Amino acid sequence: MQPPSQVEYRFGPFSLNTGDKVLLCQGRVVALTAKAFEILTMLVQNSGSSLAKAEMLRQVWPDSFVDESNLAQHIFQLRKILEEAAGGRAYIETIPRYGYRFTQEVQQSPAPSGEIPATAPAAPATASVGRTDQTAAKPRWIIAVALAAAVTVGTVGVYVANERVSNPSRVKAGKVMLAVLPFENLSRDAQQEYLSNGLTEEMITQLGNLEPERLGVIARTSAMQYKDSHKDVRQISRELGVDYILEGSVRREGDQVRITAQLIQVRDQTHLWAKEYDRNLRDILALESNVAGSVAREIQLRLTPEQTASLAAAHAVDPQAYELYLKGRYFWNKRNEAAYIKAIDFFNQAIARDPQYARAYSGLADAYALLGSWPNAELSRRVAMPRAKEAALTALKLDDSLAESHASLAFVEMQYEWNWAASEQEFRRAIALNPNYATAHQWFAYWLMVQGHADDSIAEIALARKADPLSTIIRADTVELLCAAGRFDEAIAQAHEALELDPNFGISRYFLGVAYIGKKMYPEALAEYQKGVAIDGNDEWSRVGLGRVYAVRHDRANAEKIVRQLLQDSRGRGELALELAFLYAALDEKDQAFAWLDKAYQNREGGLMFLNTPLYFDAVRFDPRFTKLLRKIGVPRANGQ
Repeated sequence: MQPPSQVEYRFGPFSLNTGDKVLLCQGRVVALTAKAFEILTMLVQNSGSSLAKAEMLRQVWPDSFVDESNLAQHIFQLRKILEEAAGGRAYIETIPRYGYRFTQEVQQSPAPSGEIPATAPAAPATASVGRTDQTAAKPRWIIAVALAAAVTVGTVGVYVANERVSNPSRVKAGKVMLAVLPFENLSRDAQQEYLSNGLTEEMITQLGNLEPERLGVIARTSAMQYKDSHKDVRQISRELGVDYILEGSVRREGDQVRITAQLIQVRDQTHLWAKEYDRNLRDILALESNVAGSVAREIQLRLTPEQTASLAAAHAVDPQAYELYLKGRYFWNKRNEAAYIKAIDFFNQAIARDPQYARAYSGLADAYALLGSWPNAELSRRVAMPRAKEAALTALKLDDSLAESHASLAFVEMQYEWNWAASEQEFRRAIALNPNYATAHQWFAYWLMVQGHADDSIAEIALARKADPLSTIIRADTVELLCAAGRFDEAIAQAHEALELDPNFGISRYFLGVAYIGKKMYPEALAEYQKGVAIDGNDEWSRVGLGRVYAVRHDRANAEKIVRQLLQDSRGRGELALELAFLYAALDEKDQAFAWLDKAYQNREGGLMFLNTPLYFDAVRFDPRFTKLLRKIGVPRANGQ
């Protein structure tokens, strides 16, 4: 058997000889550095398989610590050499946050013996020697490789830094899209996940605030879908619709953090820029601004003087306050009652540590707002929503540029205060500050629908979906708004797409049933709700849906059974008042419907703002009590009322 050190690998026009350590292209020497040759050999020997960056670093640099940017620069140069020599064919694929994969078919055979031909190299980006002189005692291909190595080592960094200027055609005209993939936690401590997740979210926020007319940044919800994913760059690009990907890692030791970041252009998987930062946690905000500024330069954004000054003005932050804030965001993003309570505690600790920390107040506002919208026993809506408003106002007093705080304030004004003028103003301010903030578009779409601007509402939720394409709640909200607009066929199509993302997301299934009911497709609606109950017997959405289908099909016995179950569940909770009012209206029990509507009003349930849409209360719509309730909430009457 041929020893591994004497093997020739052939792929495309290339042959790689491991014995003589040379790469040929159609018989011509391709000059590579020693490390580049080692890296290429690893990739070729594992063709079709993904290689982890950490393993590649360990094998190529076994006795020294080398950061990922060094590996990225070698990959960048290899990709350029191979693709130029082979007419643009891609050979090396990037697996974001994981590593690389050699994509071409490789044939293996024993390496031929004899001297390697001393001819000009195939890759014009490198240098070699092909003349006969006093050094000919050594094989000429060795001289070629040695001299090329000297040139390559000296030019890799220059090429990466200057390619943006020399090749401006890389940057597409018009708006470009970027995704920040979850930063990898290299601390070997699961308790540090909040730091890597928090850094990801902060980078999304920083980049989203740059030049939003030119740069769209995918929202956190969609980006986090790729945590621990080994999908390649092209697949991620197709799923998210992005032109660039920013990936990185974070390692922490005490108060010191080492962050590696690199920017990848999806079209040709070029590593446009890579850098490593060592900072104290106190300087983390400045570090984030540095990364954002580097990305802006590579994508050739036209920053205003104010934006440039904002990046330069990042101040030091109390490390403990920042950590507490990131922990709060970590739990807030889990989106459940217990996590909201933990988030509130961490945000309050951050504020106690630094009472001038505007972002901590912003996080506190977000946590109280969503907790107040959640059926829970921990904190009533009447307590949570005013606290959300107070925290948002404090955040904006400290820093009026926080789009998230304006959006949270708008949410409370819309869902709890029913202050339509104030909520519109705050929504528009949030979107003006950060047009990439998906949540602001998502919530403002409801405002537009409630105010009778159906087409504008659908257009607004489309902006939210573009910014956060994998968000299940935004997709479910899209279905609800399409139903409210009477566009049931579109709603059904969107609901099926949402359920493909998450078949167990009950809200999507509920609104699919609403669309079926709108088209009088009662068997289909019944089947969906029965499926929802089978998945989760406590799914209130599916049970309410079942009750409605039974009611419209005049199956009073089963409808009343659902009502009794909800009455049992509602003891000590006001949050089911609107659902019970809805079912009593469907059963044509008007007095009971209005009694529960009054309870919902006393509890200031957010769903009441949808009273004027033709989804739920057709049976009582022309009752004078209904008109009176609409006036109290302040929403306009729907057409035909």
